[in-house]
Amino acid sequence: MPGIYIHIPFCRQACHYCNFHFSVSQKRRPEFIQALVQEIEMQKDFLKERSSSTPALKTLYLGGGTPSLLSIGELEQIVNALHKYFAVSASTEFTLEANPDDLTAEKLEGLRQLSVNRLSIGIQSFHDADLRYMNRSHSSRQAVEVLKNAQNAGFENITADLIYGTPGMSDHQWRENIMQLIAYGIPHISAYSLTVEKKTALEVFIRKGKAAAVDEEQSARQFEILCEITGKHGYEQYEISNFGKPGFFSKHNLSYWTGQPYLGMGPSAHSYKQGMRQWNIANTCTYIDEISQGNIPCQKEVLSVDQQYNEYVMTALRTQWGIEKSFINTEFGQMYYQNMIQSAQKHIFNQTLKETDTHLVITQSGKFLADGIAADLFI
Repeated sequence: MPGIYIHIPFCRQACHYCNFHFSVSQKRRPEFIQALVQEIEMQKDFLKERSSSTPALKTLYLGGGTPSLLSIGELEQIVNALHKYFAVSASTEFTLEANPDDLTAEKLEGLRQLSVNRLSIGIQSFHDADLRYMNRSHSSRQAVEVLKNAQNAGFENITADLIYGTPGMSDHQWRENIMQLIAYGIPHISAYSLTVEKKTALEVFIRKGKAAAVDEEQSARQFEILCEITGKHGYEQYEISNFGKPGFFSKHNLSYWTGQPYLGMGPSAHSYKQGMRQWNIANTCTYIDEISQGNIPCQKEVLSVDQQYNEYVMTALRTQWGIEKSFINTEFGQMYYQNMIQSAQKHIFNQTLKETDTHLVITQSGKFLADGIAADLFI
């Protein structure tokens, strides 16, 4: 079953490390809501196949940006349009990304009324020094309070984001961050190494000596700490950056990693189906103007067989299930299969890959090197 992703491009302030499309100016926010509702109608047939019926949605995800910045009234307009044109049901995993400072008791109750059943909360750290380095809009106190408030509001399916490798964060503080989530019984943790992306504020600050640089050894060490602690407390590392208790894996993320069709709406959002990808323009004003004229400002590409193979290798290798060897053989052919097996040998020898009768699976020692290993297997 397919999924829908909606990109809300507004943020209260700019996180120094972020390279997603966002805007701190909200002058055209009402126009954006209107444009998004219009795009939802315009894209109503994207997920249909040969049959005329609209397929049931497995997942619905509001990301950004900061979707929790929107009022309940604005979110209601979006949700009503989705229900009108797509088959959203009680079984649809409906996730909303949120910052801790947005989730008041009133906002949480409103989200419940809109049938949001999963929260993705950007905690990042429970230490104020880390939050200041990243230029997050919330405090450590708010990070703690939001977990209590969300659970008191009846949300059980909660995932929280953490960032490791932040300069100045000790291993002890990193352990505290992880254990804080575990103590609250948060069933899913997404944890990412702090990366310095080009053209971000963090990249500029580090280059000019105004911020401390990221230490790769620290990041690798804290990744190992993360894997050790979560494993001891019953979390499965079902994808390199995602740790879930049984029954709480992200259906939204799994649909990406397994090549399921999905529709992305809003500026910069990507869509995929049957070997075709399209993406909306990463400019909110242009997006609004084009939609108002009845145009969806997007580009499309049909993926070559090489591209489809490489994408499967990249995504599958990051999961706990790995690359299915028979799938490569049947879907792509013997040449691709032989290339993969031959390229994998040095990683099998180095024990960063493990070969079974049916799969190639990355080992624990290979997980921090996953992107490089996948690149070696590419056509």
